[in-house]
Amino acid sequence: TKLQVAHIKLSHSRAFLLRAYPLQTHEMLFDAHWHAFRVFGGVPERGIYDNMKTAVDRVGRGKAREVNIRFLAMANHYVFEPEFCNPAAGWEKGQVEKNVRDARHQMLQCMPNFSDLAGLNAWLEERCHDLWHETAHGTLPGTIADVWAAEQRTLMPLPVAFDGFVEVSKRVSPTCLISFERNRYSVPASFANRPVSLRVYPDRLVVAAEGNILCEHVRLIQRSHKSPPKTIYDWRHYLAVVQRKPGALRNGAPFLELPSAFRHLQDQMLRKPGGDREMVDILALVLQHDEQAVLTAVELALAEGVPTKTHVLNLLHRLVDGKVIGGPPLDTPQALILRREPKANVERYDALRSQIAAGGRHAS
Repeated sequence: TKLQVAHIKLSHSRAFLLRAYPLQTHEMLFDAHWHAFRVFGGVPERGIYDNMKTAVDRVGRGKAREVNIRFLAMANHYVFEPEFCNPAAGWEKGQVEKNVRDARHQMLQCMPNFSDLAGLNAWLEERCHDLWHETAHGTLPGTIADVWAAEQRTLMPLPVAFDGFVEVSKRVSPTCLISFERNRYSVPASFANRPVSLRVYPDRLVVAAEGNILCEHVRLIQRSHKSPPKTIYDWRHYLAVVQRKPGALRNGAPFLELPSAFRHLQDQMLRKPGGDREMVDILALVLQHDEQAVLTAVELALAEGVPTKTHVLNLLHRLVDGKVIGGPPLDTPQALILRREPKANVERYDALRSQIAAGGRHAS
């Protein structure tokens, strides 16, 4: 898999960090800065950059630059001054250019295989730390780690992370979907055919509207255009739809990946008349109750062999109220045990009949 690797280095101590990303975009650049400042233990007063498109919208004469507004917002958040090299002047940031060559030799050529990007970046960070301790500074006494320990005290304190998203306006389709990078993501049904704001992060997508966060999805990044587009559903977004049309629950694509307990309950409930409506009512419980509590109630109902809406509701209310379900039998204290237990005896009514026949008093 082809990746983009961010190289960030402190000029004085030469401490450096490498971090891999699938794309070279604004949100990934912002994320790389945060992790670099976190690893360095603070923020330098100045940053030297080439004229990358994620930082500079237009290169003017000399040092004149039209800096990207989001990049400038990040620099202002961390309170450092960005400086940009002259075009085709690699010597102005020679330390980073050399770091790229060294990294390819020391790290990337002997890199093990990783199942995901998080594992790779954790390894890169650990390997960078190791190289700080193994590599002599060259100009000052000691290793890179020794000089960094002194430089770290001069860095500006690390603030909270910059909220480094890129915002895109979207319109939700009639089927409650928005498109991004060839893939489609679901949005709550109440926002169908309405505009929303999509906040793009390196690993997730956040949908917002009217000042509120509506939902969040894991971001899918497909580098190859040969791969078919994917649709990512959240079944909760379609509860309002199936409450109006319960029949859509049977073959609706958003409900194909329900939790297993819900799927087992659905298989049993749809066999009887009205099962669609009852199943929708049970799913809708997650809108008012903790989803894990609802799942537990469903699992208990299935285990007890009573897969009905009424029983699930009863179990859920007992769970919410904190009552013990399926606990061991209680031992009755000796003082409360009846010495003479009452017996069911219908013969007493025959005695009443004999009194009535004899002209005795009775209630009319």
